Amino acid sequence: MAGEPVVVIMGAAVRPGGGPSRALAERVRAAWRWGEAQPVPPRYMPTGAVGRHGPAESAVMARLLQETGVPAERITEEPTGTDTLSSVLACLRLLGAAPGPVFVATHRYHLPRTLLLFRLAGCPARAVPPPPGPAARASLARWRWRLREMPALPYDAALMLWARLTRRA
Repeated sequence: MAGEPVVVIMGAAVRPGGGPSRALAERVRAAWRWGEAQPVPPRYMPTGAVGRHGPAESAVMARLLQETGVPAERITEEPTGTDTLSSVLACLRLLGAAPGPVFVATHRYHLPRTLLLFRLAGCPARAVPPPPGPAARASLARWRWRLREMPALPYDAALMLWARLTRRA
């Protein structure tokens, strides 16, 4: 993967029966639309373990990418991440010491934390334009996700800095 562009797609819920949640499908669609418009088609790295419902988020996203015509050899699944921090750390291990340009696909509310974690780890990741519109239809859910980011950002940033100090990132 050294030198080639990579689009990391952050995980989201899988529905009962193994289908994608709306958020998961939107992240994949945004990543694919942006990636396929690039002069050099990127490698895609969907991330996410098995959550409340299987299969792994990364597997569901890989299937969606293949359904749009992305060849399997351009998809590297990261199926172990259970949250944003563990997903970023796992992706960094897969990317190796000299990754090419790294782009992150997620929703607008989640983008600042995700980009910060990559950058604190020494990977100057950039954003894929996020899916249009809110991540949830219900106002309460949107506010819950936004408010969750307020404590999560400094908490995960501190953990990432600790991981760098102890050479785990």
